[in-house]
Order: sequence, then structure tokens, then C-alpha cells
Amino acid sequence: MTFRSLSFASMLCGVALLAAPAAAPLAAQTPSSGYHVIRHIPITGDGGWDYITIDTASNRLFIARGTRVQVVDLKTSALVGEVKGTSGVHGVAIDPATQRAYTSNGRDTTAAIFDVRTLTPQKTVRVTGANPDAILFEPVTRRIFTFNGRGQNATAIDASADTVVGSVALGGKPETAVADGAGHVFVNIEDKSQLVEFDAATLAVMHTYPLAPCESPSGLAMDKAHSLLFVGCDNKMMGIVDAATGRVIATPPSGSGTDANAFDAERGLAFSSNGGDGTLTVVRQTGPSTFTSENIPTARGARTMALDPRTHLIYMVTAKFNPAAPPTAEQPRPRPTMIPGTFEILVVGK
Repeated sequence: MTFRSLSFASMLCGVALLAAPAAAPLAAQTPSSGYHVIRHIPITGDGGWDYITIDTASNRLFIARGTRVQVVDLKTSALVGEVKGTSGVHGVAIDPATQRAYTSNGRDTTAAIFDVRTLTPQKTVRVTGANPDAILFEPVTRRIFTFNGRGQNATAIDASADTVVGSVALGGKPETAVADGAGHVFVNIEDKSQLVEFDAATLAVMHTYPLAPCESPSGLAMDKAHSLLFVGCDNKMMGIVDAATGRVIATPPSGSGTDANAFDAERGLAFSSNGGDGTLTVVRQTGPSTFTSENIPTARGARTMALDPRTHLIYMVTAKFNPAAPPTAEQPRPRPTMIPGTFEILVVGK
């Protein structure tokens, strides 16, 4: 995710999703899903934020806060520590076998490594492209991938040796990525409105797919069982893509300012977090080629999220903001500033 998220704002048991055919979809509004904000958790510390990540083994939530990673115990809701030395951190990826975490540090073009349980820093690795943004652990190759915004590429790091083993040229600015569990990685290309699929082992680009009518794709999630991708689009829709063909098969409406997507495999629901209008979009499949969506009120600025697959709870982060300053020649689109002491976690459930 870009640092715009840092400055302003930095899925009901349903039918399981089915492999969708090529027929043109319909979109409609679903009845109320029952999801709502069930809890607010205040967290100390000011500054922007970006991706948040849940580690189910340690039951911890990791929040990228610009200059450090804040760590919250999900059982107690307590802030249990911070990892510093992560300049311009966008996200955290975790190797479950070693319980080590890797950060994408946009300002200094590095990935920092720390122990998930002790939060002890271990090593810093320089990546191959400027502004590493999204970060992903790929389980087949046991590689960590950073997706480098200004570098327009991805860096592969061997999680066994913590060394860079290669790069993937992506042909545009990468945003969020997902692994399909079979050794392939899909990544959104924000400035081209494309989806790139590459081989995690050979680092060869396999396909580049257009995402129209989806514009400026950001968040990305996957239903691996049915080979469907859920793309967060900047023009208030969720692009649903057949991962086998790259075809956009549905575009149910969503909220504005989307920056993250998630998929609950057990409930068969997809989500997008929309910081622009303060909503969470819940999408489910109702027929072979029909999907419904509903926007749940959350809070302005809550554009990133993490889904806990065990509890089905969704965690989002935001704060309160001062009004934006009047436009000037130097700042034609001034952004509102965060009110100190108002940062919080929103917990969404049923």
C-alpha cells in the first residue's frame, strides 16, 4: 500500500464460493449480514499506519506504524511491545515454521527480520527495488517477497538463509499480493490496473491480465479452493477474478477508499475495508455467476484490516482527524492530520 494510507488512514454463514463460469455476472444488495463493530480497542502511540497482520500461532496482531511495528496480544487486547528500526514500514510477513517476521521498510529499501515471540531484531536485508510496500510469505518455496513500488519489481528472499535470491520485473507499481498455495503468486499492478501471476520458484512471469473495469487495484485476497481472486478497486467495486483464466467475472459494488481485502474460507465470504467512506464491504456468491454485497459502517480511515480465520473476527485500525487545511499552491490537496491519542483497533464480528 502506498503511504497515502499512512497519512490519512495510515466477510453470516453463507454459500461456499463455487468455481465461476464465464457468464456475465449480476450484482445486487444482500440483506443484512449481521456484521458490525463490536469493540473499540484504544492503542497508545501516534503516527500513521499501513498493513496489519495476524499471527495465529502467537495470537498476536502486528501493526505497521511508519517507524516501528506495534504488537498487540489478541487475547488481552494489550499492547505487548514494539519493534523499532523499521523506517517506513508498510507490512509484516511471517514464516510459520520459524516464527520469524519480516518487514517491508519503504524508506530505507530493506526488510528487517525479528522473532515473533520475543520481538528481538535479528537481521536486516537490503532488497532490490525502491519503496518495498506489500510483503508476502510463499509457503512452497519458503520465500519472502517484497513488492517494491518505485522499483516496479518484487524481491525474493530465501527464508532459510535470509538472503536475496532474485527479482521479478512486474512492469508497473505493485500493490498487494497473494500466494495460491501451489507455488504461484498473484500481485495487483496499481498504475496499470493489471494482475500479474508469476512462478515463485523460477521467478518467471506467467501471465499479465487486464482488470478493467477495475481501476487502481489495491487489496487482494483469494479463495484457493475455488480459484477465485478478490480485488479491491479504487472505483468502488470489488473485482472477482477467475485465477485460472484471469477473467474478471463480477464487479459487485463496494465502498470508497479500499486498501485491503480478505476471504473467510469457512464462511465463504469476501471483504474489503474502505477508509474513504468508513465501511466494510461483505460479498458472497448467491449463484453460479451472481454475487451480492453489503456495506457495513465502520469508521473513516479504517482502510486496512486482518481476518482471524479461527474466530472470524475482522480487525481494522483508524484514528480521528482534524479538518484538512485550506488548499494552497504548494498543497492543493491538503490531508487532515491525526488527532493525537485517538488511534484505535476496531473489532468487527456478528
